[in-house]
Amino acid sequence: MLNEELIFTDLALPDQEATFQFLAKTIVEKKLANNEQAVYDALKKREAEGTTGMMDGFAIPHAKSDAISQPAIIVIKLKAGINWDSLDGKPTKYVIALFIPVAEGGTTHLKVLSQVARMLMKEEFKTQFIETNSSQALAQLISSQLEGAN
Repeated sequence: MLNEELIFTDLALPDQEATFQFLAKTIVEKKLANNEQAVYDALKKREAEGTTGMMDGFAIPHAKSDAISQPAIIVIKLKAGINWDSLDGKPTKYVIALFIPVAEGGTTHLKVLSQVARMLMKEEFKTQFIETNSSQALAQLISSQLEGAN
């Protein structure tokens, strides 16, 4: 679900809209989805149901769509925090985005979302995530947490 090709550090995106556009474009470019607009719409639809901006600068946007061919996670570390209507009112700087095919919506989606949410409750994980700038190290950190949560 996650590899270093799906991790972007020090990315300059001005707002949530540009972030969603980048995510939709990237998931199609990586051949994990086939319709950029459908993925973008799925991200926007989910966000309209309630913010995915968590605490401490993290957001976990997620999209379920028929356009997505296999489950994936894209990680973005932004150069500067952006407004995301987060739960603590602070800017978002770290995005862990989930992309799930509709067929796996009830199983994979909920399992991975709960694993990511649990990761973000651990101060040690958040500190390691924030301090790590290597895509490879970030992939290993997140993967180890996902595997450990099974």
